[in-house]
Amino acid sequence: MVRAVYPGSFDPITFGHLDIIKRLLPLYDELIILVAQSDQKQYMFSADERAELIRQCLGKSNRVKVEAFSGLTVDYAKRANAQVIVRGLRAVADYEYEQAMANMNRQLAPNIETMIVFCRPEYNYVSSRLVKEVALNGGSLDDLVPAQVVKALKLKLKPKKK
Repeated sequence: MVRAVYPGSFDPITFGHLDIIKRLLPLYDELIILVAQSDQKQYMFSADERAELIRQCLGKSNRVKVEAFSGLTVDYAKRANAQVIVRGLRAVADYEYEQAMANMNRQLAPNIETMIVFCRPEYNYVSSRLVKEVALNGGSLDDLVPAQVVKALKLKLKPKKK
C-alpha cells in the first residue's frame, strides 16, 4: 500500500488545493491531508476548523484521511508509514524553498520521497492569503473556494454584535 501525505496550512482550502488532491488520488492507495499547526503562524481558522472544512469539501472517502498536526511533517510521515510527502507548488518563486525542504526531509528520512506537484495554470494565482484578503474586502470568492469555505469565511468575518 502506497501512502502519501499532502501537508499545508489550508487556511482556508482553495480550488487549487482541491485540484491537486483530485490529481493525487489516482496515484496513491491512501492520501493523508495534513493540516499544519505552527506556533509561528497566525491562522484565521483553527486547525480543527480547517480540517473540518477539508472534510466537507472532499466528502466521504476511505482513501482520504484528514488530520491536524504540529511538528515536522517528516516525523508525521514516518509515524504514518507514508512513503511520499507531496508538496503543491503555485509559482517558480516557491521552488527554492520547496527544494531545500525536500532535501532536509531526505536527510531526516531517506526512505520517504518528496514529490512536487504544480497546480494547474488557472489556479496559480490563488493562495489562501489572497482568498482571505478578498474575503476581508467583500470581493467575490466564487471562483476561488468551494461554497462551504465561502460560508465559513462569511461567518468568521461577520461583525460581532456588542
